[in-house]
Amino acid sequence: MFKSYNPYKLEDKMKSLHHFFSENMESFLGYPCNGKFDYRSLYPFLDYPLNNVGDPFVSSNFALNTHNIEREVIEIFQDLTKADKSETWGYCTNGGTEGNMYGLFLAREIHPNAIVYYSDETHYSVNKIIKCLNIKSTRVKALPKGEMDLNHLNQLLYDNQNKPAIIVCNVGTTMKGAIDDLKGIRNALKKNNIKRSYIHADAALSGMILPFVKDPQSWSFADGIDSISISGHKMIGSPIPCGIVLAKSENIDHISQEVEYVGSKDTTIPGSRNAISPVFLWYQLKKLGFIGFQRMIKKCFDVADFSIKMFKAYGIEAWRHNNSVTVVFKRPSDYLIKKWQLAVNGETAHIITMPHVTKRKIVSFVKEIAEDKKRALKQVSSL
Repeated sequence: MFKSYNPYKLEDKMKSLHHFFSENMESFLGYPCNGKFDYRSLYPFLDYPLNNVGDPFVSSNFALNTHNIEREVIEIFQDLTKADKSETWGYCTNGGTEGNMYGLFLAREIHPNAIVYYSDETHYSVNKIIKCLNIKSTRVKALPKGEMDLNHLNQLLYDNQNKPAIIVCNVGTTMKGAIDDLKGIRNALKKNNIKRSYIHADAALSGMILPFVKDPQSWSFADGIDSISISGHKMIGSPIPCGIVLAKSENIDHISQEVEYVGSKDTTIPGSRNAISPVFLWYQLKKLGFIGFQRMIKKCFDVADFSIKMFKAYGIEAWRHNNSVTVVFKRPSDYLIKKWQLAVNGETAHIITMPHVTKRKIVSFVKEIAEDKKRALKQVSSL
């Protein structure tokens, strides 16, 4: 049986935990989570057992909800993704994985005999979701810089012309920030006479970048997607993992059911849903506005370009895709991976220049990479 803590001991434990987070935030470079936000004015909402159970567009018997705020958030994302508001629907999720699951769940219900096509660079959640949903699937090769290999996709579609196709289109891959060629994917479906298809866009990070650039790649509902998942704790920033999913309204009926218990429709994946994160998202979106996010994204690009220049000044190759804040370079030592909390895959590593990443941090980081590389070369030469 667990025992209660002495109040002073409990306070010390919390202070220690806060210090740990504060200290590690200084070297938080490898993951796409924005640490620059201030939600202190929203803390009073934590005094209530809020729950967004049910469909955000249908009234519920559970009055302690933020459905009205959630609907405003969805409306903003409908604008950002060029979705027709009369033909799309959505809700706030627990993050990108839930959004991906929702898109693939809809796709499976519409095309139960389909094959899911996803690239080698697709987020690991997709493979897990495919197993959970028990859908047939096949991997598509990726090009060296992370985009889906359309030649391989064409070959796979040709071999399975009698089957519906569900395509996961990466709008910013996890490791390299690559964006799959949506126009090329649609052309491949047409070329191979695939009449029944569904395209889900995983835009976890780039879904809050591309709406604010002058020349975005194809990625939106206007470009032919059927659903999209975007994270909220990434570029917007939130102390709680969250996101949104949008899909075509006509497809929602495939999973919708009435639930008398809560007086609403069951159209989401979870039953009880987080009612605080929609408030965080709404607050930050309204606080910064479109122009504010435009400026923020530009600063992130500036820091990314500064990072690449710093790397090159020390003779280290680094690069990023157009409209990406993911700076890719060769994997450093395990010590630096742990210290700077880097994401790595094989010989590839990256930093992601989120709004909290400053040029001062980049200078310190790249210098350590260069010194580490120098030490490694000395060790090799002394052998």
